[in-house]
Amino acid sequence: MSQSSSPVIRLADYRPTPYAIDTVDLDFDLTPETTLVTAVLVLSPRPGTAAGEPLVLDGDELELVRVVLDGRELASTDYEASANRLTIKAPPAGSFRLETTTRLNPAANTKLMGLYRSSGTWCTQCEAEGFRRITYYYDRPDVLSVFTVRIAAPKAEAPILLSNGNPVSSGELADGRHFAVWQDPWPKPSYLFALVAGDLDALEDDFTTMSGRKVKLAIYVEKGNAPKAAYAMDSLKRSMKWDEEVFGREYDLDVFNVVAVSDFNMGAMENKGLNVFNDKYVLADPEIATDTDYAGIEAVIAHEYFHNWTGDRITCRDWFQLCLKEGLTVFRDQEFSSDMRSRAVKRISDVRLLRSQQFPEDGGPLAHPVRPEQYKEINNFYTATVYEKGAEVIRMLKTLIGDDAFARGMDLYFARHDGEAATIEQFVACFAEASGRDLEPFMVWYREAGTPIVTVEESWDEAARRYTLTLAQVTAATPGQQTKKPRVIPVRFGLVGPGGEDMRPTSISGSEVNGDTLILTQPSHTVVFEGLPSRPVPSLFRRFSAPVKVRQSLSSGDLIFLLANDADSFNRWQAGTTLAMTALVKATQQVRAGQAPTFETAPIDALGSLLDDPALDAAFKALLIAVPSENDVAREVGENVDPDAVAAAHHAYRRTIAARLEARFRAVLDADEAAAGEPYVPDAAGSGRRSLANTALDLLSMTGSPEAMALVRRRFETATNMTDRLAALTILVHRGDAGAEAALSAFFARFGEVPLVVDKWLSAQASAPLPETLDKVMELTRHPAFSFGNPNRVRALIGAFATANPTQFGRADGRGFGFVADVIARLDDANPQLAARLLVSFRSWRSYEPKRRVQAETALRSIQIKPQLSRDVADILERTLA
Repeated sequence: MSQSSSPVIRLADYRPTPYAIDTVDLDFDLTPETTLVTAVLVLSPRPGTAAGEPLVLDGDELELVRVVLDGRELASTDYEASANRLTIKAPPAGSFRLETTTRLNPAANTKLMGLYRSSGTWCTQCEAEGFRRITYYYDRPDVLSVFTVRIAAPKAEAPILLSNGNPVSSGELADGRHFAVWQDPWPKPSYLFALVAGDLDALEDDFTTMSGRKVKLAIYVEKGNAPKAAYAMDSLKRSMKWDEEVFGREYDLDVFNVVAVSDFNMGAMENKGLNVFNDKYVLADPEIATDTDYAGIEAVIAHEYFHNWTGDRITCRDWFQLCLKEGLTVFRDQEFSSDMRSRAVKRISDVRLLRSQQFPEDGGPLAHPVRPEQYKEINNFYTATVYEKGAEVIRMLKTLIGDDAFARGMDLYFARHDGEAATIEQFVACFAEASGRDLEPFMVWYREAGTPIVTVEESWDEAARRYTLTLAQVTAATPGQQTKKPRVIPVRFGLVGPGGEDMRPTSISGSEVNGDTLILTQPSHTVVFEGLPSRPVPSLFRRFSAPVKVRQSLSSGDLIFLLANDADSFNRWQAGTTLAMTALVKATQQVRAGQAPTFETAPIDALGSLLDDPALDAAFKALLIAVPSENDVAREVGENVDPDAVAAAHHAYRRTIAARLEARFRAVLDADEAAAGEPYVPDAAGSGRRSLANTALDLLSMTGSPEAMALVRRRFETATNMTDRLAALTILVHRGDAGAEAALSAFFARFGEVPLVVDKWLSAQASAPLPETLDKVMELTRHPAFSFGNPNRVRALIGAFATANPTQFGRADGRGFGFVADVIARLDDANPQLAARLLVSFRSWRSYEPKRRVQAETALRSIQIKPQLSRDVADILERTLA
């Protein structure tokens, strides 16, 4: 289907369905290639529906076997059926019972939407519009129904039969088959339906809720993997307890099941009572998982569990409200991880992700509001804007009205809308009522795309002891939105005095002030602080209080001062990042001009001093010395980007840091080696120590000295955990070390039978900034361990090449663009969602220098001419080329 033939779905056109579906009874007769699904729907007309109005249900590539209405099999003249739609021409008045039977081929379902097979297990994925690939239905989130599900399957192939809700009955059938019946008492939309059937191992536990109910917990995994689910189970139990303590939310079924599968387009899915996970976010032990993997498991397990209330019990009225469940639940999982680990480190990590993923989205052709107004393919709106920016909007709301009012607003939301499909307006109204504040101006954050730029000018009147800040905001035009309204922007601030203390003015005027937060509401505010003993250094947007870009002319001395003294950990890190970014952009310009890059040493020495500070935790130190990535620098350069020039500047800066801080880096490594005998624990302290050591080792390797590379090789050979082993392997490969190939061979020999570790092996090679990498990646696509049919393998190899290797994806000869474009075209037929997400790697193509810009456009046009593009790819392509 070409994009031009895809309908535009508009928020303004929303209408409820003519009929409600009161109950759903599903019967699955599972076989790999000819599964039969019988669906019995009890429907009733909504108020205002005309008698006999046709019933039109969604389908997608369905084969209809029979249709029965109120016990009577319909003649072909009574309905119209295609693979994508079923129309009952004249339904009876009042309630009626519709029974349909469809035939599916799960084994052939490479799209991994609807019902499919993953390593011999039957599995479903229904969000956003996958249920229509199972049976004809109102496949939209505002139709809530009570589901009862019967599953029958060969017992030898599928001794485990799971669906949503609570188990009702089970039994044996003829011919070696058996069945199980599940009922979910909570009305839900079709996208939350789930079924899993297979021969699986289970890790079992239980949890006692705050009201004393015992809930049975189980995590189902492929045979032999149950021990690797222990951390996921621990994370689940901590999530359940945290949600009770912080949000007052108790779990509401007798069982909670998680299933890990190896073929999955997403990270995980929050189906009510039966979460289905990509096994990447379940399986872990120190031998195969890094600290980052453990943190990811903790966060994603929590995220999907928290959806039980923010997504399941209260769902979204339509897909335009997607951020209502996703942005809110990301906020909740971020708060959980902050409480489990270091809040300061977690905040910095979340902002780095936002800036690397969402800011480019907001500044390019794929920009859209947190709550979009229209779409052609909803799968393409599972974006950083909806998730990460959506979470930031929730955090701003909390900052704006205060913790107590926010808690009252959440309680009101749960009480008022439980069991409903809600809207953003209904959600925000709860906080307006709880706080007594008019929040209509705040809604601009939901309605308009783009990242505001806040410019800051300052002046100090020594005689009057008066300090003045002028803060002005502007948001650039985005597709479909040329003019922008001012945003409500909370600016958490401190005025840092010469001794490092926060100074308190006698009065503040020119802006609303809530404690330590200025509230901007107009295009410009001049804020006057009276009665200060001396000129302060402003510390603005503490804890990153709003998702904006700040343009502030602080001197290098002021930034070094904040790096050393700011009471806010985020802004200490931000000061160091600003210093590094300024140096890197200047160095890139020098390289473009044919000059050797030069760097000030004072900021680097300041970082070195912080490495010696015992009061700072290791994870925070690791973030302080981590250099902004080449992609970060390219975004700051903004236009006419030459990836080779950025890389040259980046390498020169890292070499300078390595030479300047070599002794301190060696001391870090010595301290880490002294702790090497301690048992591996993926907690904040242990992961922080390893992060600091591996960051120091990576920088130290930039010297290129034989001694430094010998340290890397020794770390690879003696590592007792995957975190250290993979870090050393990646350094060897990325530096083109003579021992890299032997290390890769040894790594694969040890872990080649563990797919999730093979992904790490693939990514280490795909992200290597070496001229031969493209040929290596092309060769790896033919490796027995790689499969275009598995999303994890594709993301690990092709995705890493396209997103984490800017010099080779953006090669001067254009081959990197062409290779990725060819892969996208190949994937489009089999798995459009995966192809479309890979296509997003081209979103910043217009920022390249002219030659590369032409090459990138040529690659994109090569996809465009492919006949019968999927809606997923055609939509992204059209917007990218617009």
